[in-house]
Amino acid sequence: MSGRRERRQAELADRVAEERQAGLLPEREPVERKPPARSRPLYVPPRGWLGAGGGRVGYLDPPTMWRATTVQACGMWPFSAGSGSPMTGVPLGQHLFTGATVCGDPLNWFTRARYISNPSLFMLGMPGLGKSTLINRMLIGLSATGVVPLVLGDLKPDYADTVRALGGQVISIGRGRGGINVLDPGAMGAAARRIGGKAGEVLLAEAHGRVLNMVAALITIVRGRPMDDHEQSVLSAVLHQLREHPPAGRPVLLPDVLRVLAEGPDRVRAVTLDRGDVTRYRDAVDPLHRSLLGILDGPLGDTFASETSTHIDPDAPAVCIDISGIGEADTQLTAAAMLAAWSDGLGTVAASHALADAGLAPRRWFFTVLDELWRPLRAASGIVDRIDALTRLNRSLGLGDAKITHTLKDAEALGTDADRAKARGFVERAGMVVCAGLPKAEMEDLGRVVGLSRREIDLVSSWSSPPGWGVTGENEEPPGRGRFLIKVGGRPGIPIKVAITDAERRLHNTNTRWTPNAGAEG
Repeated sequence: MSGRRERRQAELADRVAEERQAGLLPEREPVERKPPARSRPLYVPPRGWLGAGGGRVGYLDPPTMWRATTVQACGMWPFSAGSGSPMTGVPLGQHLFTGATVCGDPLNWFTRARYISNPSLFMLGMPGLGKSTLINRMLIGLSATGVVPLVLGDLKPDYADTVRALGGQVISIGRGRGGINVLDPGAMGAAARRIGGKAGEVLLAEAHGRVLNMVAALITIVRGRPMDDHEQSVLSAVLHQLREHPPAGRPVLLPDVLRVLAEGPDRVRAVTLDRGDVTRYRDAVDPLHRSLLGILDGPLGDTFASETSTHIDPDAPAVCIDISGIGEADTQLTAAAMLAAWSDGLGTVAASHALADAGLAPRRWFFTVLDELWRPLRAASGIVDRIDALTRLNRSLGLGDAKITHTLKDAEALGTDADRAKARGFVERAGMVVCAGLPKAEMEDLGRVVGLSRREIDLVSSWSSPPGWGVTGENEEPPGRGRFLIKVGGRPGIPIKVAITDAERRLHNTNTRWTPNAGAEG
């Protein structure tokens, strides 16, 4: 109360002084006063003095804020200010707390920003929260910068429409849809012939090893166990024989391998140590012969026994190998198709780099996407080894990768301890780890691998909650849809909110089977 009274007295004294100075009040005789016991500083109200001429102002609303690029707003706002969010890479969304734009992707954070030492991303989250939608945005943004997206085994499909919209190539694999000739060197063979010389011979030798590994992987899938070492030697000799004496007018096919085994040329018989005994030769090659017959006459024959239906275009701006036509219960064919797609796709990457090294083509970077990681991991152990090698060598291969799955428990469902250890290493070696909504128990397990704070665990766990029971609108979404936490090493996580555009929504609708057909009666 005393402070308010003093302010009023001070304002009244100032007003009297102003009126006396203006001649509105008579001058008073000076009165001798005693000096105050203590001096008091002049009080200035924060919004000015009351009354006319006091300069008092009312409440001002904060100015409207607009966000624009430096090209658009450089004349209006020629100042610069630092941002607390990374601005290098594909625009992903807004920071959940500050509203700042957040940009990022594995390739740009590895090559330009140097935030990560490995151009890879691992994403986890419950179904329906937008994991593949975020990767789809990265795919579109990277394609605009010249990076070639490779979806080597689209299981739903989630990316085929986007690849078509980008002017890319979509290849369908499955029974009655299309096949892959695993003996065809593809782009690597074409690049080796174009390069020629010693470098071309080296590339042909690498193509031979890739074909050998692919056929061995098919035999492993059919048998349920790896090939023996001497069988791989026999198979290698058969492939060398076919490369030196190819059939006229067509590429080499798997039935040709059976024919060479049956004929038993000297080059093949030499590695079996038959010593001229036909019986010993048959004993050595019959298990391999039976496994190849199992491929051709079994569930894989329709897909891998004939010529490649559609070759990958090395100059395509994007490539998607669609294997969604294979049923979920057909694990053998799924595993074989995934392995064949990855072998063919990575062979195209190797051919592109070989041509660039020889100065015959420009350097290109690639971005591979492996969605629904749990399905290929459970299909066959050979895929675990292939993905494991990719995560260790993607820097030298000149490509970034994104792997998407639901939980860390997907790795625990693998058959052997070795495969489980390899699958857990995918998260540990990832340059970026992105989390959508996950249960708290899962976040606790992930925190031991990635290093999450208690606040980050609670935040991501809250995104896994379903909508309330009272929700009745058609457009109501789970609270965690479109929200992600980006973790890089020991840095604090970056929570973002992704809002997709209408074009993205049309291209990437993962609930098409739940959408009524146009014109259908409700």
